[in-house]
Amino acid sequence: MSSPSSAIPIPSRRHDHYYQSPGSPTSPLTSPNWRVLSLSNNPNDFLPSKVLQPFATDEIRLLLLENISLEAVQAFKDEGFQVDHFTKAWTEDELVAEIGNYHVVGIRSKTKITERVLKAATKLLAIGCFCIGTNQVDLLNAARAGIPVFNSPFSNSRSVAELVMAEIISLSRQLTDRAREMHDGTWNKVSKNCFEVRGKTLGIVGYGHIGTQLSVLAEAFGMRVLYYDVLNIMPLGSAQQVATLGDLLGQSTFVSLHVPELPETVNLIGEAELKMMQRGSYLINNARGRVVDIPALIGALEAGHLAGCAVDVFPSEPGSNGAGAFNDQLNWWSSKLRSLPNVILTPHIGGSTEEAQRMIGFEVSTALTRYISYGTTLGAVNFPEVDLRAILADQSSFIRVCHIHKNKPGVLRQVNEILSDHNVEKQYSDSKGDIAYLMADISGVSQADIQDLHDRISRTRSNIITRLLT
Repeated sequence: MSSPSSAIPIPSRRHDHYYQSPGSPTSPLTSPNWRVLSLSNNPNDFLPSKVLQPFATDEIRLLLLENISLEAVQAFKDEGFQVDHFTKAWTEDELVAEIGNYHVVGIRSKTKITERVLKAATKLLAIGCFCIGTNQVDLLNAARAGIPVFNSPFSNSRSVAELVMAEIISLSRQLTDRAREMHDGTWNKVSKNCFEVRGKTLGIVGYGHIGTQLSVLAEAFGMRVLYYDVLNIMPLGSAQQVATLGDLLGQSTFVSLHVPELPETVNLIGEAELKMMQRGSYLINNARGRVVDIPALIGALEAGHLAGCAVDVFPSEPGSNGAGAFNDQLNWWSSKLRSLPNVILTPHIGGSTEEAQRMIGFEVSTALTRYISYGTTLGAVNFPEVDLRAILADQSSFIRVCHIHKNKPGVLRQVNEILSDHNVEKQYSDSKGDIAYLMADISGVSQADIQDLHDRISRTRSNIITRLLT
């Protein structure tokens, strides 16, 4: 376990209440509770912000599943939220039965937020994916229900990149086979078909956060790095971008996949692509389980065309740990894949390091807290990204309007007519597809006005969710 000094603090609003513009670097003065209002040296420029409270909302309840970081759990509790924390994933039926009691749900990769779950989530305001991927959430229907989804696109990049390097070396030296033999009492000292990685070519498919870090690590080991991406991306170090996936497959000793699961990436590596790879090369998949046609991969391994592979993600994965969970009922080819030599199989542990989980907990809990407490949607993957600077503590008659609505003509005019009896101090609106989001800070609002404003905006024809933060 890490020492207490290595833990990453997750700031709360319990003490001095300040607000930080999202995206600022982490430092003692850049918790979510600070906002720097000018670049001068005047200490008065660090001004306290008003602590906003949701109007007409029950006590905020969070459901956190899949053993999410305890630091994140504590951060939510420090905000005054009620937190129910469970170590395992929930099934769709379990979610449907209980999710109507919660305002926020936090998950990792195993829990599925389907359209059926969303229909049962009558109070849900936001979803936090404490991981990189979001394909376990029905993003379109979440947006239509007015529910932003937040993830952590950066925090486990280093952990995954380091795992890939370990897999490259392990495959090139057949380490897992030799280790298994030693555990069985077999001494099998061989050098045939065992190689240094220095001078070999690594092909990276998807040159994003993980791909770029992997590129730097691989070059430090003396590897030549090629990469393929649908975008033109400036390389780090001496890496070279190639024009097509086929170009990369034909030149690489090791091929590592780092792409999201999209319709165009399902079975990205199938029988035809495997045949393009060099004889005696290796395939590594730490991306998404459906990116590789695994029966075709098994065929390439059995034919000797590939010398080995490492797979950390699978089309279907167990909902919890346990002996016998990864079986042929889950994936019909499981026993066949497990029987092959020089095949590294791991249980979706690419981002499973203490450092990554702390950072993910920090990033996602901060995004969720900012949305619930301030309305900001910066970082949402399925939603317009909108933010306003903080309401200051001495602005007692100010309230914040957070209006999620269908993206149709005339909505702003209708809402602004309702707000016209008050001074609109600042306002920002943006849209994404069918969904639009308006934030406005208005002043001169009495307690008697708040209910009337909430009711009138909520009754507009394009309304999805209206929240007032007071």
